[in-house]
Amino acid sequence: MTPRERVWRAIHRQYPDKVPKEAGFTPAAYERFKRETGCDDPAAYFGFETRGVDFKPLKDEDKPDFTPYLKFLPDGTKIVSEYGHMQVAGNFYHFARYVFPLAHAETVEEVEHYPRPDVTLPYRHEHLEVEVKRLHDAGYFVSGFAGHIFESTWQLIGMEKMFVDMLFNPALVEALLERFTEDACFRARRYAEAGIDMLRTGDDVGMQDRMMMDPDLWRRFLKPRLKRVIEAARDVKPDLPVWYHSDGYIMPIIEDLIEVGVTVLNPVQPECLDVYEVRKRYGDRLAFWGTIGTQSVLPFGTPEDVKREVKKMIELFAPGIVIAPTHVIEPDVPWENIVALFEAVEEYGRFG
Repeated sequence: MTPRERVWRAIHRQYPDKVPKEAGFTPAAYERFKRETGCDDPAAYFGFETRGVDFKPLKDEDKPDFTPYLKFLPDGTKIVSEYGHMQVAGNFYHFARYVFPLAHAETVEEVEHYPRPDVTLPYRHEHLEVEVKRLHDAGYFVSGFAGHIFESTWQLIGMEKMFVDMLFNPALVEALLERFTEDACFRARRYAEAGIDMLRTGDDVGMQDRMMMDPDLWRRFLKPRLKRVIEAARDVKPDLPVWYHSDGYIMPIIEDLIEVGVTVLNPVQPECLDVYEVRKRYGDRLAFWGTIGTQSVLPFGTPEDVKREVKKMIELFAPGIVIAPTHVIEPDVPWENIVALFEAVEEYGRFG
């Protein structure tokens, strides 16, 4: 069975020959990987079945000018995205602190005046068909990420301000959300036209034991926009699987996610969700991607603990499971536990 077929069967809740796997690495964990293996490609080394495609970055001459906004922000502020998201460096591994160029915006006009990148420029996406075909020819399962909507908005105006404005200045929030929704719809449509196997979407809207906002606020501001993104892709490819990511506790909206077309839920954090309840309530309608806790067993367990957890999640969720850490592998995860994670998939994830 090819890697592509393996993932396709898993996310359609059919038994593959073995459970697929995936992981991302923080910079420090990636450097550890290179030292331990002498390799620079974790996907190739561990045999991940998935690959991704993306839009190309803007050329210098097409980049928006955000410099007028920098003068109001702390020294050392750096622009970290084509949308003008800005950060100041932290002092702990890869972590940084966001600062907000639209922190004092009060009107839709201020939002409209803020520079906007052009996601539709042909050189940014005309390569997608060729790249998808190349990866398919190599046997891989291919996905593309449409982009954040909620996260990209609060990272421009500030999270506290966004929640306040949802209640008292919703037009400003809507104006920014619309920018990111329109671009996400364009990406989703182009990915579908290029022939991807799965659309990735998502926004972190969960905390450890509750949602960041009242579920009705999510339904008002975010649910219809997620629906539009999914529809943009499915207008081209009606049966396209859709993966949705949110960390944390999101039980109140899982039914809504299914309603708008999500078919694969990520990352299913066992520290935040009752995995047995999730499987019982949604296992006949969703596949699951993740489940191995980066707050618990991966950093703090033994290799044997990691293997037991992988075995447990396979037994609970198979056949509709792709095993992965519930976030990128952080620097505090012992190398032996990383190895144990992927060894366990091979040991416990094979089906007759």
